[in-house]
Amino acid sequence: MRRISLICLILITILSITFIMTYSSAETGATSYAEDRALIEDLQARYMFALDFGDLDTYVKTFTEDGILDIIGFKWQGRENIKRELGAMSANMANEKPAAEGEKELYPSTGRHNITNIVIKVNGNKATGRAYWFHMGNDNPERKATLDSYGYYEDDMEKVNGEWLFSKRIIYNEQMKEWIGSKKNPSW
Repeated sequence: MRRISLICLILITILSITFIMTYSSAETGATSYAEDRALIEDLQARYMFALDFGDLDTYVKTFTEDGILDIIGFKWQGRENIKRELGAMSANMANEKPAAEGEKELYPSTGRHNITNIVIKVNGNKATGRAYWFHMGNDNPERKATLDSYGYYEDDMEKVNGEWLFSKRIIYNEQMKEWIGSKKNPSW
């Protein structure tokens, strides 16, 4: 009987401590590194989907109101500026060539960005991230997938009203001489 009482007391203590820790974390809004990392990875994925599907409204919402998008040689600050400039660039690139006479009409080509080797440092409501990116596309007559571009991101992020957003994103593209980053390891 004494042993059962001791086991029950230990279980009640463990459950009480777990409840108190959960309640106090929820009460203060504190999050763990794992929670912040998951939210930041979700931000990165939403950014990629919005980019690939031409959803500029969702794309700019991944940035803070005064966020900076820096594609080496092009730098825009603020959601409205980013949206306007990327919209103009997208309009210029949107025209697919029609099939030549006698050629089979192709279905529209697509491209998908991917992110990998994600490194994140969280410090309160600020975070720094580094990651590789690559782009697969099928803009060829066979519509076969090809790796057509790659590089890396340097990100500064900020938690605003519980949501992680990019305050600054620098995009390096390793296949374009002008956009290649430093030879120094960008991570820490």
